[in-house]
Amino acid sequence: MRIGELAERAGTTPRTLRYYESRGLLTARRTDRGHRTYDEDDLRLLQQIRTLQDFGFELEETRPFVDCLRAGHPAGDACPASIAVYRRKVAELDGLIEQLRAVRAQVGAQLLRAEAELPHGPAPRCELTAGKAPGKTTEEEE
Repeated sequence: MRIGELAERAGTTPRTLRYYESRGLLTARRTDRGHRTYDEDDLRLLQQIRTLQDFGFELEETRPFVDCLRAGHPAGDACPASIAVYRRKVAELDGLIEQLRAVRAQVGAQLLRAEAELPHGPAPRCELTAGKAPGKTTEEEE
């Protein structure tokens, strides 16, 4: 298949495919006229790259998965190098989750402090008045 068809089937652009080729993640074969051609294996490589990127992997982190597929394995994560990337990513995500928990705790503490310092205490929370102007009844707003 030609570059446009592969791009369409993979949900990307020809420009992206040329970029992947320049980075060594995708290898195009050439016709006699110099046009790039690809096959179903190339589509599998692209699907692997795109899935990993959707999960937050950097482009270079996809290389072991691509290499694993190129080596003939049925899945890009069937090789030790791919497993190592997964482990690093899980550790990275765990660290980010802990950072977010710490920030959430700080913001929650600041909210409680700010509400406690309000002149009349925190505003009452009631689902029935959500979105209404504070201190006004439904009749007053109409």
